[in-house]
Amino acid sequence: MRLKLALAALALPLAMMPANASLPAGAKAPVFTAKGAVAGKPINVDLKAALKKGPVVLYFFPAAFTSGCNAEAHAFAEALPDFTKAGATVIGMTAGNVDQLEQFSSQYCAGKFAVAAASPEIAQGYDVLMKKPDGTAAKYTTRTSFVIAPDGKVLFVHSDPNPADHIRLTLAAVQNYRKTHKG
Repeated sequence: MRLKLALAALALPLAMMPANASLPAGAKAPVFTAKGAVAGKPINVDLKAALKKGPVVLYFFPAAFTSGCNAEAHAFAEALPDFTKAGATVIGMTAGNVDQLEQFSSQYCAGKFAVAAASPEIAQGYDVLMKKPDGTAAKYTTRTSFVIAPDGKVLFVHSDPNPADHIRLTLAAVQNYRKTHKG
């Protein structure tokens, strides 16, 4: 049974195609408040409040407790000291398995950053809904990472189903922002 579940989880992204576009660099990021969790405790995640502290890495992932999403959350948790040193807040979001975010925030995010439920409005605002083979929107979000400046402008976007480069590229974008915006 576990093997069937694992194979189904791996097949999920293959059955759907990523959206053709996402909110582009230079655009104004839609602000939101969403239900989420950190360290297993429910919280409200507020992008506007997070931006007051500095740049935000907002990364969307398909679903909690799938292999790629588990690996990505763990990698963000491991790199969090580097993001913090660069003055950035990390927030993960998904439209899939949102009923499991409290457990996911403890287990794979290691209690180090917030994960939140992407409502249909948030997913549409960032243009991160996966598409079914017929082109209609699915209920899952693409693996897309944004770096958002404190003024709300999208500085960097990386959309790739493979989680491997999301951490490295968003950290580089945050560090580059810090170099050019000291003080």
